[in-house]
Amino acid sequence: MGNDDAIAIGLYDLLLTSGVAQQLIRIDPALVTRQKLHPEEAAERVALHLYRQVESVLSRVESGQRLEAGRKIVELVLEQLERLKAGTDLRAEVIAGQGELLRAISRYLPDGSPQPIAEPLIPLVDTTLLTNAPGEPAVGTQINAEMDSADEISVLMAFIRRSGVNPMIKALRRHCSSGRRLRILTTTYTNSTEQSALDLLADAGAEIKVSYDLSKNRLHAKAWIFRRNSGFGTAYIGSSNLTSSAQVSGLEWNVRASAARNRDLVDKMRAVFEAYWESPDFRPYDPEEFARETAKLVDPPSIFVLSPISVSPHPFQARLLEQIEVSRRLGHHRNLLVSATGTGKTVMAALDYRSLQAQFGTARLLFLAHRREILEQSHNTFKQVLLDANFGEQWFGGKRPQHFDHVFASIQSLNRSDLDHLDPRHFDVVIIDEFHHAAAGSYERILDHLRPKELLGLTATPERSDGLPILDWFDGRIAAELRLWDAIEQQHLSPFQYFGIHDGLDLSAVPWKRGHGYDVEGLTNVYTASDLWAHRVLKELAARCADISKIRALGFCVSVEHARFMERVFVEAGVHARAVWADTPVVEREQALKDLKSGAINVLFSVDLFNEGVDVPSVDTVLFLRPTDSPTLFLQQLGRGLRRSPDKDVCTVLDFVGTHRKEFRFDRRFGALLGGTRKDLIGQIEKQFPYLPAGCYMELDEKSAEIIISNIKSAIPSTKSARITALRAMVGAGHALSLAAFLEHSGISLEDLYAG
Repeated sequence: MGNDDAIAIGLYDLLLTSGVAQQLIRIDPALVTRQKLHPEEAAERVALHLYRQVESVLSRVESGQRLEAGRKIVELVLEQLERLKAGTDLRAEVIAGQGELLRAISRYLPDGSPQPIAEPLIPLVDTTLLTNAPGEPAVGTQINAEMDSADEISVLMAFIRRSGVNPMIKALRRHCSSGRRLRILTTTYTNSTEQSALDLLADAGAEIKVSYDLSKNRLHAKAWIFRRNSGFGTAYIGSSNLTSSAQVSGLEWNVRASAARNRDLVDKMRAVFEAYWESPDFRPYDPEEFARETAKLVDPPSIFVLSPISVSPHPFQARLLEQIEVSRRLGHHRNLLVSATGTGKTVMAALDYRSLQAQFGTARLLFLAHRREILEQSHNTFKQVLLDANFGEQWFGGKRPQHFDHVFASIQSLNRSDLDHLDPRHFDVVIIDEFHHAAAGSYERILDHLRPKELLGLTATPERSDGLPILDWFDGRIAAELRLWDAIEQQHLSPFQYFGIHDGLDLSAVPWKRGHGYDVEGLTNVYTASDLWAHRVLKELAARCADISKIRALGFCVSVEHARFMERVFVEAGVHARAVWADTPVVEREQALKDLKSGAINVLFSVDLFNEGVDVPSVDTVLFLRPTDSPTLFLQQLGRGLRRSPDKDVCTVLDFVGTHRKEFRFDRRFGALLGGTRKDLIGQIEKQFPYLPAGCYMELDEKSAEIIISNIKSAIPSTKSARITALRAMVGAGHALSLAAFLEHSGISLEDLYAG
């Protein structure tokens, strides 16, 4: 604080300098409280004062001269310290060389090469606050990054759940298998800690102690302590329990402390942990004792009754509807609403129609979709939003309208009819669900014929894997948009944990048909050749779910034979499973969904059935059991598990990755999920996806990562036709067109572009 700085009224804990003393002369002494500096505090107070002055001065020196200026300051201070304490040799503390940082000292690997040590995402000397803000790696990701370099890990955690352990178990297992110690203290308070989570940690090699104290003095702390023999330990303390939602929730605050900067704080945390560890209140974990004690805490299960769809929009829906209305005021009467699966596109369409109905007086409606399930759900939604149980007629499944005022029709029904008898202006409002299908010829015929006052397209994914544009119908623009990451960030969708698992299958010899992908029969033969593959799926599922008997999973299969095969293997293993496909009677399909919702079955295998239009919020597990490079299909299937539900804190996603043909494109699905260029995708994978939305976690095992990175690199378009396809895909997705944008998006270098 300089002489000219105004000194404010308030509390201080400031070393009195001559500048401050000069300012205090102008203040009534009766208003100033002073305290003599205790000799025991002198060293720390003086050092802190000097640190602040040095930092302040050096920050104002030109960057190229800071190191040399700093070196001189250090030498002058050390010289004075040597004089102060005769016989003290501080020459070893002079800054050496050109100014370098010692970052690591490694061990030898068996081949004589140095073993790399993974560094934390936050520098070891930094103390900082973590809030899981957008663009900031999640707390769980930060903690994971601390483990490889720690010589000992101590964890104090009130609640531990399987969903929180799963993303960390590989790093923790690696830590323990190398002979390093992992100690965990936890509680049974509120019965939140899951036994399966503790079993998994114990199996990895953790030493665990549990407090069964339910009194008001119970443990409620959450902390991680990472001891390093180098002296550069770190610690985390805050609000996050070891659960998926807490480790990654944007509403959690955690402080990461550096022992190099805040040694007293970290030392105190270690001392308190040791005291707890030795306390008789914490007993060594015994599975039988834990089961007995937690059984006493079980309350009657709560019953959640989901209310019907509200006729009022949520705030985020209101914002999107307002954007569509603004678009119309600007003269655009063909509008596309892009909103992530599970965010209520149909509800928004019904609310938008209700508004148009009020404007037009009467508004004839045509709602188009390609599946019966979508049309039935949409029809019911409109009835509820409009508060009219008799609203609308159906034109699908053998039903035909009588009045043609408000029609819910399948694309197939309209294509079978003679459009010459339908006045292009008969319908005032046309709404087309899953509009990404509209680039197909079956839609073009109808769209070319109709001339409504308002056209509204609905989709979660405007990108098509074939590069065909859909934005042409909307003057190349999107009227309103809420993508998957935004929906998760804003807590409109459930977060997910994605595990990419190498399954050992080689699909490179399976025939490939351009425009269609892998031959279905060839894929089926590979996937059903042996029960071993299905048992691998079971094993991985059991490893990542607390209790298979309590999950509600959708498994996406390649064929009917494949779905039946998976059903048989799971049922033989004691898992309640069922398979359904397009030819399954409607009554049986509906019953299967009801049984999945109720928990009567745990896994429902399907073939091209539940990609669109099925609303089962309780689905908490998604199994990708077939190769999918279509971004639309991938996001739709993922979206089946992302609807929010009272009993679901996270959706677990297992994606089984094999060796693929060069035509298969991982960049499409990961591009739709993560965004960015191919270079960005590779960077995300190599850095283990550090910048996901709050609540999400993604992990690829080593072999899967290798396969996917290689595939993405090989997907960079090298031929003229491939580059044209890439350019069309850019246009179809609404990206701005420029040479720089194309090079960035495609991954092509300027030299290669002109050379080719």
